[in-house]
Amino acid sequence: MTRSLKKGPYVDEKLLKKIVQKKSDKNGIINTWARGSQIAPEMVGFTFGVHNGREHIEVLVSEDMVGHRFGEFSPTKKFIRHGGKMQKELEIKRKEAEVTAAKTAKAAADSK
Repeated sequence: MTRSLKKGPYVDEKLLKKIVQKKSDKNGIINTWARGSQIAPEMVGFTFGVHNGREHIEVLVSEDMVGHRFGEFSPTKKFIRHGGKMQKELEIKRKEAEVTAAKTAKAAADSK
């Protein structure tokens, strides 16, 4: 659900203060926990450390990100893989293929 137009976009005030302070020295990351804050045009070019619940993930703001929220660029869950017997078999085959490729490359290098 979108925010009401009469309210305007939600941009964290503390974050805007940090941007004004960083204008003088462009270096450094601005850490933030405000995942719900929208990205304003003034933020373009800055690097933000958006907290995902465990760590800060670096996000370099570009013009395409304006209007989106910080939380969209800092996922809170890490996808590992789908499990199952078929997946394990595919991984074993892939590892075997890598080993044989490495052996053939080594044999070709030794023969030269």
